[in-house]
Amino acid sequence: MVEETEPDPQVVLVIPARFGSTRFPGKPLAEVRGRPLIEWVALRARGATLVDRVVIASDDDRILSHMADRDYDVVRTSAGARTGSDRVAEVAQNMEGDIFVNLQADEILGDVRIIDQAVAPLIKDPGVPISTVMRRISSPEDCLNANVVKVVTNQHHFALYFSRATIPADRDQLAPSRPDLSWEQHLGIYAFRREALLEFARLPTSRLEELEKLEQLRALDFGLSIYVARTEHPSWRVDSPEDLEQLKGMDVLWDS
Repeated sequence: MVEETEPDPQVVLVIPARFGSTRFPGKPLAEVRGRPLIEWVALRARGATLVDRVVIASDDDRILSHMADRDYDVVRTSAGARTGSDRVAEVAQNMEGDIFVNLQADEILGDVRIIDQAVAPLIKDPGVPISTVMRRISSPEDCLNANVVKVVTNQHHFALYFSRATIPADRDQLAPSRPDLSWEQHLGIYAFRREALLEFARLPTSRLEELEKLEQLRALDFGLSIYVARTEHPSWRVDSPEDLEQLKGMDVLWDS
């Protein structure tokens, strides 16, 4: 008798994007070497081994029209989405899929394998509701930069807390002589099991989420665990026009 095997989960990667931004209005459509930023993000997403479908989610006609013209699936979402993950949940409500990935539209991946590293924990372990990715911080300046989100995990690789502050505090200044005690940076990508994503979107904005302006703290605040995979691959977050100008000269990023 031949044993039946479980079908592979369907993985949908969603890139949520909004045009308005206090620090960088129109950021998703900011042009780099003939393509807008969001298109570079989407091109990399299409190369992920574990992703079956890439979708652009936005409430802005300019973003939706540009990406539809370039043969991407686009979904119009509400203007009132609280966060990128809430926008992804709007997509999941009306689309088939087992795992939904939120890849932020301003996260430039140096290697597409980061996406697969985020998805793999959910495929390997049905008990993991949400997963994300971290990388060791090598620059002391990044430890103090509020735009670089830090994460602390337990011995089983689940997140204890995310913060814009420098966590954990190095009271006795041990880190300079102990590389194993260095800080970890959280990257802008999440993989949600469908039911966990919809539950997340039903939850109210939490106190910690409001204080830190970090959506993942809503999940922790209400008891949803987040597995944090480690990557050694580089990535770059674009928070300002200055960030983008610095990246424009890095040829390796724009050779796709």
